[in-house]
Formats: sequence, structure tokens, C-alpha cells
Amino acid sequence: MTKILSSIFTSYSASRFITKIKPSFTFLNKFLSMLNLDFKKRVFIDSKLEAWQPSPMKGVWRKRLAREEAEQGHATSIVKYEAGASFKSHPHPLGEEIFVLEGVFSDETGDYPAGTYIRNPEGFEHAPFSKKGCTLFVKLHQFQAEDDSQVRINTRNTEWQPGNGNLKVIPLHQFSNKVMSESTALVFWPAGEKFQPHTHFGGEEILVISGEFIDDHGRYPAGSWLRSPHLSKHNPYVEEDTVILVKVGHLPA
Repeated sequence: MTKILSSIFTSYSASRFITKIKPSFTFLNKFLSMLNLDFKKRVFIDSKLEAWQPSPMKGVWRKRLAREEAEQGHATSIVKYEAGASFKSHPHPLGEEIFVLEGVFSDETGDYPAGTYIRNPEGFEHAPFSKKGCTLFVKLHQFQAEDDSQVRINTRNTEWQPGNGNLKVIPLHQFSNKVMSESTALVFWPAGEKFQPHTHFGGEEILVISGEFIDDHGRYPAGSWLRSPHLSKHNPYVEEDTVILVKVGHLPA
């Protein structure tokens, strides 16, 4: 009887203990799932050196660059669809932003070849797929609540506009409110172009599409992802023709 009572008491105590610490485990799991969410730190990842990881959907792979939780919240990734891969219809709280790197990405609204920039605001639902496969740069859950613009731009059919110095630019999106002012663009740097040292209010995020981007912190080949915090400084230049996808002004102060 003593052994039975002891066993019951132990089980009861363990149950109460587990109940008490369950919320802590939930927090711990979320904490351990986080990746590169300290926006005060500079981050550089050469995505081509990262291994592909499976997603919950068969035939869809990803390389995580930043994330809040395993399958929800803030996320920035390189995503690959195998030929014939698809997702069921789903919404995107706080939006979805895509740049098609390779292949053709599709959903109910159309087929989007490499070079296409896409923004889907909160409230938009789709069932994406790729008939022959594609690779994407994807940002989830990062729109400002008031930013409800939907965008489709095929940059390969869009004329470059003159930028600072010899730079050429294709503006993709702009949004401002009382808190921040962000802009996204595709920027072409001709070989040998140098930019003056400057500071980024609201930070800067870059994906190197082709060529090699260089600054006083390092050299970044095609596939590199960089995120620099609010008030970060650098002196960028290139030695060869280079194209970057760049977003500025969107990071917290």
C-alpha cells in the first residue's frame, strides 16, 4: 500500500509540475525556433552555402534566413518548388512578398517568371504551385497593417530608371506612415561603380541577385542576404556588373 500511495503521489506531483511548466516549454520552443530576429545586429548569410530543408508540403524546400516561429509569424527564406509542387489555399496575415529567382511561380492570379516581384496583402488567399519548378525569395508577415497594396511587376519587361551616379533602378514598392518610410527596388550597379559612405535610417536589407556586392564589411556573391540595422553605415562598391534587390527604412529604430 505504501508503494502504491507513493506512486500515486509521485505521478500527481509530476502532473502538477508539468502543468505548471508547460507554458514555459511553449515559450522555450518559440525562443528556440527564432532565427536572426535581433534587428539591432547585422546579419550576412550566403544562401548558396546553406542546405535545403523540407517544408511541411511535399516537394517544397527552403533555406531559412530569419524566422519567428517554425511555421508562422515573421519569416524570410529562399524557397524551392519542385516540378508539380503545390500548396493548398491559404491566407497571409500581414502579407507576403516574393521575388522569383528561377523558373515560373503560379497561382490563381497568373504565372510569374523569373524576375517577377509580387506583393500579396493581408486578406489575400491563394493556392500557389509551380508546373516546372521555381526558386523564390520570400518574406512573410512583415507588412505594415495599413499597407494593402497588391503588386505584380515583371522586372525583365520594365525599363531601368536613372539612379544616383551611374546606378540604374526599378522601383518596386513604397510605403510611409507616421512611424516609418520603406522602399523596395531592384538596383543595377555597373562594373567599377562606387557609392559615397552613407547611413541607413530604418536599416537596409539586400539580396544579391547577380554579380558581387562589396562594402567595408565584406564581399557578397550572388545569393547573399544582408540585413543591416537602423543607422548602420557602409561604403559600397562593385568590381563587376551587379544587381541587388534592396529594401530600406523598414527595420525598427
